[in-house]
Amino acid sequence: MAAGTCIERGLKVLMFDKNQRPGRKLRITGKGRCNVTNNCTPQEVIAAANGGRFLYSALTSFTPGDAMAFFEGLGVPLKTERGRRVFPQSDRAADIADALVRYSRGAELCRETVKKVLVEEGRAVGVKTDRGYYKAKNVLLACGGASYPATGSDGSGYRLSEELGHTLVPISPSLVPLVERGGICQRLMGLSLRNVGVRVTAAGRRRPVYEDFGELLFTHFGLSGPTILSASAHMRPMSAGAYTVHIDLKPALDEGQLDARILRDLEEKKNRQFINSLDRLLPQKLIPVIVERSGVPGETRCNSVTRGQRKSLLALLKDFTVEIESFRPIDEAIVTAGGVSLKEVDPKTMGSKLIEGLYFAGEMLDVDAPTGGYNLQIAFATGRLAGLNMGG
Repeated sequence: MAAGTCIERGLKVLMFDKNQRPGRKLRITGKGRCNVTNNCTPQEVIAAANGGRFLYSALTSFTPGDAMAFFEGLGVPLKTERGRRVFPQSDRAADIADALVRYSRGAELCRETVKKVLVEEGRAVGVKTDRGYYKAKNVLLACGGASYPATGSDGSGYRLSEELGHTLVPISPSLVPLVERGGICQRLMGLSLRNVGVRVTAAGRRRPVYEDFGELLFTHFGLSGPTILSASAHMRPMSAGAYTVHIDLKPALDEGQLDARILRDLEEKKNRQFINSLDRLLPQKLIPVIVERSGVPGETRCNSVTRGQRKSLLALLKDFTVEIESFRPIDEAIVTAGGVSLKEVDPKTMGSKLIEGLYFAGEMLDVDAPTGGYNLQIAFATGRLAGLNMGG
């Protein structure tokens, strides 16, 4: 985005990418579909993002609406789905990446690894790569975060920034699966729940840190799925036992309605064992765990289940808890939280406040947001703003 913007302004651009094909990480986003932006206002992106106020100039000069018009203008028809998530109509992330390659075609692409940014008298004057030296009037670092390192997003940009004297806010995974404390999830491995309520509480805090509705997945290590990935962005700082995920297995029913449903099922199957009475209420894989946690012996006849036992089951169905141990490793995260300190970057230009002619964009900055297209919108907007201010 930055390169294409500079080309539009008549500047000569060298673009360094150690991958053989540009946009490698972009090509796998959104499970290969690419949630390119969110069909919302700039103010809503700002409100959703950590560090959102810093992004005001970038997002108001290149809004989600501008991003949509930009890609459609490059021949990529778009569509808006649930949660105002915007995707290419083709459901192919490669269409977005290829459009950006076309847009930046005037840049000279160098498939080399940048080892150092060259600075003279407080000004960026070029880069040293694994093959030689290149002079330039401006240098933009848009190297991505530290997640999915196989795509080239390996955190190397952070090292370059620190070597230049910039402060790095400690990086951590965001939009990442969660590791449980215990073995409940391992027993439920592979079970996907589509329409459940998810609430996350933190030790010592009265109000939930996150609430959502949607899909989650039990894995051999803990929890994953869209609601869990979004929740992880709000679980900071992470420490063992600090957070608990509460799952409402029946969010469409209030407690009175659910109690009536349980009563009806128990009555219809009054001569059966309790463990054999829940197949219409729950997925088969979940039943043994629910029975165990409810405290009702599985062999109890349904007509012998007490009011207290029924209430225990009801409470469990509305609040199935999983204690969290940690995040999964950063190389499994969709986004990297942390990065170059915003205090050292001019929000109106994306230029460094420490070194003249040095710019930053995208995930290198200490900004991140939930799922929904916000992070790519931030990348495009900051890249655009940097490209508009480089030169001279």
